Amino acid sequence: MEDTYHLTDNKLDILTHPNRRDQIHILTVDPILGTDVRERIRADDRFKHCAVIRPDATSVRGALEQVEKMAKDTTTSRLIIFDVRRVTLPRLRRPFNAIVGYNRRDFNKLCYSICIGDGPVTLFQNGHSMDVFVSYLGSHRVDYYPAVFFFDPFLQYEPNELETRGIDEDFVIPDEVPRRLVRYLQKAENMKLDKIRRFFRATGKDDEIKDRRRRMLRRLYKRQLTEQFPDHKEEVKHLLSRMGVRLATEKMNLYPLFFEDWAYKLLHRAKKNASAGTNETKP
Repeated sequence: MEDTYHLTDNKLDILTHPNRRDQIHILTVDPILGTDVRERIRADDRFKHCAVIRPDATSVRGALEQVEKMAKDTTTSRLIIFDVRRVTLPRLRRPFNAIVGYNRRDFNKLCYSICIGDGPVTLFQNGHSMDVFVSYLGSHRVDYYPAVFFFDPFLQYEPNELETRGIDEDFVIPDEVPRRLVRYLQKAENMKLDKIRRFFRATGKDDEIKDRRRRMLRRLYKRQLTEQFPDHKEEVKHLLSRMGVRLATEKMNLYPLFFEDWAYKLLHRAKKNASAGTNETKP
């Protein structure tokens, strides 16, 4: 006699994780960017009850191991931040795929994701068009379901600025300001990226200094992007705003402008969706 199995649908989806909390995972192997994201969040009173988790290893290999180990733990967070720059993504692809798999059912409902990255490799080889971002953003949307993609000009290096290495080789992530931005920072005494990021986030400074440096960074971005994309002044204007720019079917923002606002908005929306039991997807 064959065994008979009675399957009961208890409406519990084992691929969803409703017991998430006010917690943010920052997934990067770059200690400079990881510190910048964490410190911006910690300095904002809206996140005072929010836990922030990120790799603390100083080597790429060590940080990569930590990202791999924390993959399942991301199912307890309401916000997941992916560093998707081209230079480190090949090493992070496997743990990122696992993390997306664990959270896919909950993205844009019980949790949200933010991508921070550079632009396409052809950005400097395609005249003065922003159209090259469209397919690039589309691929990240398919892979990581981001509610927001933040383009970070300080992560965008020209190909000849990067040292080519094998995927299994140890390497050091570039820590110098990209060459095209140096002339906009001529008053800076040090072109190390960690110092430049610390200057602009102005942690521990009063609000007046923070606002002044925020405006300085915005002016720097506006000048550089307007010169790089002279035929897209309206798009650059939108890119500098809180809502970002729409390019065909894709949207893009500029890191770190309004980053904390978006992080809080998404964290709050995930919590609200959990309380309401809703399938809301809009960020």
